[in-house]
Amino acid sequence: MSEIILTRHRGMPAQDGAGVKLTRIINQPSLRYQDPFLMLDEFRSDNPNDYIAGFPPHPHRGFVTLTYMLAGRMEHNDSVGNTGVVEAGGAQWMKAARGIIHAEMPKQEDGLMWGFQLWINLPAAEKMSPAEWADYPQNIIPEVQFGASLVRVIGGEFAAQKGPVQQPGQQFLMLDARLQAGAPVGIASAGQGCRLAYVYQGSVQVNGATVQRGELLRLAATGTLELSSDQAAGVIVLAGQPINEPIAQYGPFVMNTQQEIEQAIGDYQRGRLTA
Repeated sequence: MSEIILTRHRGMPAQDGAGVKLTRIINQPSLRYQDPFLMLDEFRSDNPNDYIAGFPPHPHRGFVTLTYMLAGRMEHNDSVGNTGVVEAGGAQWMKAARGIIHAEMPKQEDGLMWGFQLWINLPAAEKMSPAEWADYPQNIIPEVQFGASLVRVIGGEFAAQKGPVQQPGQQFLMLDARLQAGAPVGIASAGQGCRLAYVYQGSVQVNGATVQRGELLRLAATGTLELSSDQAAGVIVLAGQPINEPIAQYGPFVMNTQQEIEQAIGDYQRGRLTA
């Protein structure tokens, strides 16, 4: 195994929302929290029965969600009054923080729905801050060319390009590396304690090791990530600085203690989650 690859993992089939079929990559038995990343899901289907019921209104507290679409359209509505549709190549960022109730529903009745949702933990000092939301359409996400290949900078900074999603203090990085034959991509480490790579399309050479679609790699904190392929391929690259705080989770609530979880449940039941 390449020195930069620490471990390799495959996601597990799961369902969420009103029965949406997906693959849970992070926060499943073989790969728990990867601080600061709490969860990574991939949803990919051209069968409307797998996604049409969507994610009806549900609460969150204590973390950030980031939705990134490769194909299809998803609509967001929340209790703060935000609404927007994320389309292929676009992203939506939501800081649930002290509380928000939102719905994510497909804006299509057929065709391919393909994308990711990432949960990013917040430090204790930010968990009860005001909720925020932002929509980033495809045309404002910067791209860096490597010959015929390109890297989309969704979050953080890469090759002098700054992505729209920033997580101050966490050194957050999210890239979409879209590879073409004969056009390798190099991604140097910025020293983050957590680095991950997920192959979502094709077969990729990662520092000399062959990695197939559906595999997530835990990477060493140092060293350049070298990606190449002899076909069209895609890799999501994540990095962040661990928070190193206790994690207490109950479904859509992620806090530091069980007492804070019970408070979140109580606030939701009493209609005070977002207050």
